[in-house]
Amino acid sequence: MAGELTLSPVLSDALVILGAAGVVIPVFARFRITPIIGFILIGVLVGPSGLGSLVDEHPWLYYITITNVVRLVPFADFGIILLLFAIGLELSFNRLWEMRKLVFGLGALEVLLSGGALALFMALAGDMNVAAALALGFALAFSSTAIVLPISGTRSPVGRAALSMLLFEDIIIVPIIFVLGALAPNAADEGWAGMGRTLWQGGLVIAVLLVAGRFVLPRLFAQAARTKSPELFLSASLLVVIGASLATALVGLSPIVGALIAGLLIAETEYHTEVEQIMAPFKGLALGVFLITVGMSINLVEIAGQIGTIALAVTGVVVFKALVTGVLLRLMGARRSTAAETGLLMASPSETTLIVLAAATSALVLDAETARFWQTVTAIGLTITPLLAKLGAVVARRVDGTVHEPEEDDTDSARTIIVGGGRVGRLVADMMRAHAKPYVMIDSNPDLIDTAKRDGYRATFGDAARGDTLARLGVETAPAVVLTMDEPILAQRLVAKLRQTYPDLLIVARARDPDHAAAMYRAGASHAVPETLEASLQLSEAVLVDIGVAMGPVIASIHAKRDEFREQLERDGGLSEKPKLKTASLREREA
Repeated sequence: MAGELTLSPVLSDALVILGAAGVVIPVFARFRITPIIGFILIGVLVGPSGLGSLVDEHPWLYYITITNVVRLVPFADFGIILLLFAIGLELSFNRLWEMRKLVFGLGALEVLLSGGALALFMALAGDMNVAAALALGFALAFSSTAIVLPISGTRSPVGRAALSMLLFEDIIIVPIIFVLGALAPNAADEGWAGMGRTLWQGGLVIAVLLVAGRFVLPRLFAQAARTKSPELFLSASLLVVIGASLATALVGLSPIVGALIAGLLIAETEYHTEVEQIMAPFKGLALGVFLITVGMSINLVEIAGQIGTIALAVTGVVVFKALVTGVLLRLMGARRSTAAETGLLMASPSETTLIVLAAATSALVLDAETARFWQTVTAIGLTITPLLAKLGAVVARRVDGTVHEPEEDDTDSARTIIVGGGRVGRLVADMMRAHAKPYVMIDSNPDLIDTAKRDGYRATFGDAARGDTLARLGVETAPAVVLTMDEPILAQRLVAKLRQTYPDLLIVARARDPDHAAAMYRAGASHAVPETLEASLQLSEAVLVDIGVAMGPVIASIHAKRDEFREQLERDGGLSEKPKLKTASLREREA
């Protein structure tokens, strides 16, 4: 019919997801509630078991619901890949090596003890055979990377403990999936052979990625940086993460392994801050899609029919995992508050649990009814993870009487940020080094940064005018920000933005002339130094003295001229007092 609105299923689903993000994020942020819960509740509401079940009776609901969860699975998987990529960007190979004892010590013990004990309980209390009990026990032992790390971060004591366990879980998932294949009826030989083949092929692919990434990635991103095109930077980032994920997936490893390696490789370059900033919106949206699919897997009708059994299962798994994780952390020397908070945060099952349950069902190790029950338990566990995190923080305060410990930073906690890596920026950096003051230099020109690093300056690549680049460098605690770039309009906008966000920040800016300095003062600069003014005054002083004018009158006239400019800057810049132009004359410095 002419004029009838028709939407493809993919477009309709996209509108629902974007609409959900537009509602969930601001509403839940208004009430200071994590949007994780909001996305899951949206999934319950608009999914096949919610309003989606009424589409046949009310066709208009088709435009605000999602009736086929399968269509969203690739997008949800991509969200997990981007999350692991972002985790890799926050790490480095050195930091990962330092965590090896936690990863293969704490992480291995947590999975083996939790999985083994849960498997034993299922075999005895659930009347399951050994294969089914092992599959279910180890499936429930996993915790959610997608939900836990955005809550805990990776640098606090809780974040480091959670990261180490989650990293081991991401590693161990591959052999677990292959063991399930080996345990399948009439598939043992093929399963073990497949696991061996995957291990050596996966090892080869990882080695190639590590070697090639060291040489290719710096050149790739340097070329993208030279174009100053955010689109090209985004394309290069997506190319790297998707290419690495496909490479590991093709040999049977999890694609998240490739994503993590890609992040680690980029973290070793000067471009990791820029990549992290560009990818952040896509990661958040894709993670939202994943959480919506979790909500859609919750069938309220089924839950109502066996609410007591499901509640008992969720409580049992959560309490047991919290106790195992907390006790392990205490035995390894963690504080009581850290052990308690991490235990509760890691207590719920995981999105990986759903993967293991699906693999066990396909291998005929678990029957469909049992798998469906524990999928419901897992979905509810994922939903309550943010609440468990809040409870963990409360318990931690009561246990030790302390608030959640702040994240530690690998860089100086308070350092001056120099925007611009050219001649003036280097001179400022030289003076900072001469007086042993910490600093970091930032520039969007990769060649300037490479040269500066080779010359021993502490420099990093980034566009100060974009997003939260300066925030990532610690502008909130910086003693000062010094703007040295020769881009008047950009500098003025950056000053205004910084002054609005950080009212008490010391902002020292380079200005071309008195008019530009006045504009910088109006924008909010603490000090604006017009380079042409001081250069002109010093030139005048040199020529007057050398042609025979007495030094005293020359210096007096220099001070008088400088005072005129101060009055002009006070008037044109809308200042309450004259700005300080402290640069001494040539003769005064020689005296």
